Amino acid sequence: METERQIDAVRAQVRAWQSQGLKVGFVPTMGNLHEGHLRLVRHARRVSDRVVVSIFVNPTQFAPGEDFESYPRTMERDSELLREELADLLFNPTVAEVYPRGLDHLATVHVPGLSEILCGAYRPGHFTGVATVVCKLFNMVVPDCAVFGRKDFQQFQVIRRMVTDLNMPVEIIGSPTAREYDGLAMSSRNAYLEPAQRELAPALYRCLRRLAEALAAGERDFGMLESDGWRELATAGMLPDYVSIRRRADLSEPVPDLPANDLVVLAAVHLGRARLIDNIEVADIVTEGS
Repeated sequence: METERQIDAVRAQVRAWQSQGLKVGFVPTMGNLHEGHLRLVRHARRVSDRVVVSIFVNPTQFAPGEDFESYPRTMERDSELLREELADLLFNPTVAEVYPRGLDHLATVHVPGLSEILCGAYRPGHFTGVATVVCKLFNMVVPDCAVFGRKDFQQFQVIRRMVTDLNMPVEIIGSPTAREYDGLAMSSRNAYLEPAQRELAPALYRCLRRLAEALAAGERDFGMLESDGWRELATAGMLPDYVSIRRRADLSEPVPDLPANDLVVLAAVHLGRARLIDNIEVADIVTEGS
């Protein structure tokens, strides 16, 4: 595996592969890799001939007071894990390489509608930061496809919309949420959980699954289900930002006659220092029962 920090070197290598007729897959990460990230790399290897992974902790998606400075950075370990997964190229740029003119007068990418709801309502500017850095990384790497986890379902939809609206020639592939043995969605921020909090954390998955099962069974009182979910999570010791049922395709508000396959249940909660997000697509529950 090669490691590069300069855009020109990455772009030259990707172009060389593509000139040989090879399909290049891309997995953007912020490092501190866990099994969930490694599954994305494996997914990329299945659908492409060469795999590029980026590690870049992006300052523009952190609001003031969030954990940018303390976000775990484990480059040596991450590099070894990627070598074991047979990644072909690791792109580890500096902030100056990604934002050469600094952050004060930066041209940004904003995806309206999707960026202001759910997590966007609680983290203003977050998805503009995500869309901007992903757009820049796509322009730097110029991959044929990119693989994203569906744990952050809103982020996945923001990126899909950006690529569609800006006519970007990158295929966006969603990979299923990677979970621990007890259902907790894998996340770098799970490291913030104290032992007792880690015992409580799977209640988020259990709550979302219960709501998704009710929707799969035909329940359509969305407000009642969301209120029940909120109370369940609060009783479990969490502080919810939201529990929400949305259209799977675009995260708009659902209507009662929507089929179960068109719905997704999402939530974000605070548990100690960690902010946990998760979702369940009701279509997955329907598939399990068929």
